[in-house]
Amino acid sequence: MRAVCTPLTACSLRFLEGFMPSIADFETMLAAGRDNALLRFSLGNEYLKQGDAVKAAEHLRRAVEHDPKYSAAWKLLGRALTDAEAWTDALAAYQQGIAVAEARGDKQAAKEMGVFARRIQKQLGLESED
Repeated sequence: MRAVCTPLTACSLRFLEGFMPSIADFETMLAAGRDNALLRFSLGNEYLKQGDAVKAAEHLRRAVEHDPKYSAAWKLLGRALTDAEAWTDALAAYQQGIAVAEARGDKQAAKEMGVFARRIQKQLGLESED
């Protein structure tokens, strides 16, 4: 008798072990109409890992358009824009992310983005709001 693999069986879990979706996998999902905040965040994260900060920022902007309360997406958008040396846009992303994180009670994310925002303010010669 042959084992039957259903979505919840051990054999299907073994198949997925080590599976790491690639940019191509995410782009395929996007092309299939699965556009949402998590998919855009994942694409942005992967492009950032590949060193394409501009492409990452495009997807992360879409992530926060889908879900303006997605503090992790705001944080990663700030990082992508920083890596792209778009300092004022990065600062604005971090400031928006701080507001979102504070509203959600995500103190750690707000604190981290605050540190990054202050570094940009210092670099731009702006007064810190603290």
